Amino acid sequence: MFSKKPESTARPSASSPMAGATFSVLGPDIAIDGDLTATADLHLDGKIAGDISCAALIQGEGSEVSGMVVAESARIAGRIKGSITAGVLTILKTARIEGDVTYGALTIEEGAQVDGKFSHRAAEPKLMLAGGTEASGRGRTEPSTGQEEVARAQGVAD
Repeated sequence: MFSKKPESTARPSASSPMAGATFSVLGPDIAIDGDLTATADLHLDGKIAGDISCAALIQGEGSEVSGMVVAESARIAGRIKGSITAGVLTILKTARIEGDVTYGALTIEEGAQVDGKFSHRAAEPKLMLAGGTEASGRGRTEPSTGQEEVARAQGVAD
């Protein structure tokens, strides 16, 4: 009369909402000597001797970075010896920064320590294509005369 549905053991597929979400965690037992690049969000509790480049950085209180940090957004709670460049930057009260700070939007909690120069950078305008895709600013530096396209269409070799 009553039946229990079997529990699903399905893992997220490529079409599931969580498939594109990525988050990397470097725990307090991790120490890296070298540069770190992540296309995902990064939660750092360990020690890094090198530059960090990521989408978003969340730094724990016990974390230490000796190098440059570049991120779209960053929440700093540990120690950084090097420059920071972030679009949205939050410096928590436990943070200790020795280096220059470049930001788009800035929040600093009372008690945070920064020994360096602050520079505001205006957000760079982005060209968006239909469908929400960001257009690359790379490519031709000069306007096209159209002659290259005509020559290709006629099968004329360069």
